[in-house]
Amino acid sequence: MIKRILILVMAVQLVGCAELQKVANQVTQGTGLSQEQIGNGLREALDNGIKNQVSKLTATNGFYKNELVKIMLPEELQAVDNGLRKIGLGNLADEGIKVLNRAAEDAVKTATPIFVNAVKDMSFTDAKNILLGDQNAATTYLQGKTTESLTASFSPVIKNSFSKVGADKVWSNLISKYNSIPFVNKVNLDLTQYVTNQALKGVFTMIEVEEKGIREKAGLRTSALLKQVFALQD
Repeated sequence: MIKRILILVMAVQLVGCAELQKVANQVTQGTGLSQEQIGNGLREALDNGIKNQVSKLTATNGFYKNELVKIMLPEELQAVDNGLRKIGLGNLADEGIKVLNRAAEDAVKTATPIFVNAVKDMSFTDAKNILLGDQNAATTYLQGKTTESLTASFSPVIKNSFSKVGADKVWSNLISKYNSIPFVNKVNLDLTQYVTNQALKGVFTMIEVEEKGIREKAGLRTSALLKQVFALQD
């Protein structure tokens, strides 16, 4: 069955649009699934990844208590963290890390509509390439379609969230205290872009977890359509 679908992949480079459509029809008839069913199955899988994983990141501690995506300090601020802990201000350092993660949790709430649009726009060719691609092919597709929009969406939310949860004051206090330590290199870092990038990384990490699960574990294919479509890549 998989060989029939591979014929379609090769045909993209060998025939024109009319001929390709004819070959595609033959292939999908051979699998018992239409192009629409295959596309819908992949869309369902992506929707599941968004619903089951990305939504978890928006909860309180969605980032902070998830070791796969927890946002730690950037390299430039490791010295701040170490310096504060050495002088007995470990609790203050922990609070600084927590507010970074709170900002990311807040920002990811804006992600779902962007992902939904990307999934709706997925063509049969996209679906075919995802189905026959690497274990993270769906994640890679979403990265290509949504990273720019997600960055534009996350950045202002994170900046506002820093103010809302008091991160701006916490970090001002942290850095001020660190910079007051004698003989240290002074630090002055804007964290908005850093947390934006880390939030994006976390989102795609969790989507990839879901995708890998569906590809490898038949028990996670929770509908008849998912079972039929992903049987093609088994």
